[in-house]
Amino acid sequence: MPRQARINVPGLLHHVMSRGLERREIFKVVEDYQDFVERIETCLQKSPNQILAWALMPNHFHLLIRSGRGGVTDFMRRILSGYATSFNARHKRVGYLFQNRYKSIV
Repeated sequence: MPRQARINVPGLLHHVMSRGLERREIFKVVEDYQDFVERIETCLQKSPNQILAWALMPNHFHLLIRSGRGGVTDFMRRILSGYATSFNARHKRVGYLFQNRYKSIV
């Protein structure tokens, strides 16, 4: 059965969450949290999306996003793939960091 398409309507609120593979930590040290937040800031400058609230826990995160014209798909792809690459290099590991694709509840 194919995945359901994401709903990309400007102005829609999305509760976005993702967790580490096998519920492992995705934030181990302070630098990990800082890197993730800086990536969000950088992506927000290039995107019409807004972050209204966020919470970062050691093995998962939550974001409340008001979507802009392009939706949240590309925005989240840039954040998560860049962060995973950076995390893997920083902690000398390889492979997937996140479990499945991120979850988005409208």
